[in-house]
Amino acid sequence: MKFVQILIKTTAIFFLSISSIYAENDFINTLRPSAYPLISIDPFTSAWSRTDNLADSSVTHWTGKDFPLLGIIEVDGKPYRFMGATNDARFAEKALQTSVNVQATRTIYSFNCGGKISLKLVFAAPLMLDNLELLSRPVNYISYEVESSDGCKHDVRVYIEAAPNWALNTPEQKSRAAVSKEAGLSIAKIGSVDQKILGRKGDNVRIDWGWFCLASNKDTASVAAASPEKLRDIFLSHKPFETDSQFVDNGSVAICDNLGSVNSAQSFAMLGYDDVYSIRYFGKNLRPYWNRSGQKTIESALASAAGEFDSLMRECRRFDKSLYSEAMRAGGEKYAQLCAVAYRQAISAHKLVLAPNGNLMFFSKENFSNGSIGTVDVTYPSIPLFLRYNPELVKALVNFIFDYSESGRWGKPFPAHDVGTYPIAEGQTYPKDMPVEEAGNMLIICAAIANAEGNAEYAKLHWNALSAWADYLVQFGLDPAEQLCTDDFAGHFAHNANLSVKAILGIASYAKLASMLGLDGISKKYFYIAKVMSEKWEKMANDGDHYKLTFDKPGTWSQKYNMVWDRLLGLNIFPQKIIGKEIAYYLKKQNIYGLPLDNRQTYSKSDWIIWTATLAGNKNTFEKFVEPLWKFYNETVDRVPMSDWYFTDKPKYRGFIARSVVGGYFIKLLDK
Repeated sequence: MKFVQILIKTTAIFFLSISSIYAENDFINTLRPSAYPLISIDPFTSAWSRTDNLADSSVTHWTGKDFPLLGIIEVDGKPYRFMGATNDARFAEKALQTSVNVQATRTIYSFNCGGKISLKLVFAAPLMLDNLELLSRPVNYISYEVESSDGCKHDVRVYIEAAPNWALNTPEQKSRAAVSKEAGLSIAKIGSVDQKILGRKGDNVRIDWGWFCLASNKDTASVAAASPEKLRDIFLSHKPFETDSQFVDNGSVAICDNLGSVNSAQSFAMLGYDDVYSIRYFGKNLRPYWNRSGQKTIESALASAAGEFDSLMRECRRFDKSLYSEAMRAGGEKYAQLCAVAYRQAISAHKLVLAPNGNLMFFSKENFSNGSIGTVDVTYPSIPLFLRYNPELVKALVNFIFDYSESGRWGKPFPAHDVGTYPIAEGQTYPKDMPVEEAGNMLIICAAIANAEGNAEYAKLHWNALSAWADYLVQFGLDPAEQLCTDDFAGHFAHNANLSVKAILGIASYAKLASMLGLDGISKKYFYIAKVMSEKWEKMANDGDHYKLTFDKPGTWSQKYNMVWDRLLGLNIFPQKIIGKEIAYYLKKQNIYGLPLDNRQTYSKSDWIIWTATLAGNKNTFEKFVEPLWKFYNETVDRVPMSDWYFTDKPKYRGFIARSVVGGYFIKLLDK
């Protein structure tokens, strides 16, 4: 009897542990995002749902091109489509979607399947910023849990199908697919026939080298490669998929998981991508960080991911709840919901590699803004997320900029704008320089790294470059000549007051770094210069109840979002009265969907709005700026991955989607 009691107790603990992996103890994100993140690996392997119901449209790449991913659940012989669109009449009936909840690392769907089975579907990307091996592993999960809705057992099978598009720039390209059993896994692969590694660069492009993978480690699941028609015929006939190592031309791949006659069951599939080489860096092809030695395989990565599934699902839940709670305390519930939606987008717009000299490099891609790689003024708004969770990644965002300057390849007295066009990093390709912008950005970024780490050792490594850039700002930063700034979409103009703020705080950042390095004379000199410049700025920019867009144009205004670093870095260069006057003025200029960037247009930048809101210094005022922004994303008619450039007077985006700059939303978490 005692043995039976122990067995019952042990069994109960086991099922409680398994159940806890899937338990719905999450915060409920009520924001209806403009698009739902599904697969988040890197700029090339990225998938989204652009409709509120997962089965109402095709899954797409962030660029909008179809990345077909079809999901079917069969209950007692009747199929219900829960994911993707198809013209196949056999899958016309959809499962009834009952909820969707977007958290930082997971998108969680629930469905009712004919009143017999409830289905919970979770797309998970375990992007833990403090674990670089995990962060760079090119594998996401699609987990599924079924439970009887009527108390009876039901025969349940799950089918997931992926098209060749996942491994092609355009669907017309020739592909080949194959299946195999390796490392205890059933794996289906698709790749292009040509395999021109790193042979394509640009903005609106997708990868067409390497191998897309769909895999399972479950005995109940089988995989196959064939035409979509044949795969579906086999699934509906209940015949087993045949594992065949022969290549199939232009075929799709699929997993069929026979869960059996069950009251409840759970399982998962894995989706991965082996890009072989990720970045070309000044003539050298670099492998992805997870396989930087070239000794690993995608099969070993998938096997590791399978073995760690349970622990990583617990970690995803823990992290999601922690992030949401912290953001809610800092900026309110709507702010927390924005951060949850932004998290995967901000990270997966990058690629992590190791430089030939051993330095970490985290390359951004300018999605739908020009396709540049490693853009400094895209890094600048992105850094709050990485400062909060791993400052080493902030260094990795600028290591290549220092290398470009210090190697002599870039011969100008200010930093480059970028290092190429993604994924080819062989020198700036943007046609115009942004001298004051990028010099200020690099100095502020380095001060932010030092502030986060409590030392300036990183800045010490690059002191000569930082000193040259600080001196450039001293000479040219107070009243900038006609040039572009990060808001280059608004065009050229001179006497930019907000750009001047960046220059002044860049100089003050240099002074702070000097102080942390014990260079007291240099620190005092540059702090004095910055303070004098700020006093001149106040007189030049003052326009009564606010401060101007440009020094020479009364009656203008702009967001002075750069000023947020004055407080976050403890620089104390600008008097609080300036900030108070600006915030009061901004509150009178808000439209239904937020604060315009300046007086010229009704459009704005979402990252800068949250920086401006953080500048306000208190939670109540912060929420007054965030509420309209939340409203925009909740109501926009443009169903695209989160845009950071949008109109504040109508629910339309202006441009830029799926960009890393939404990492800037996390700046409020730095406001301690």
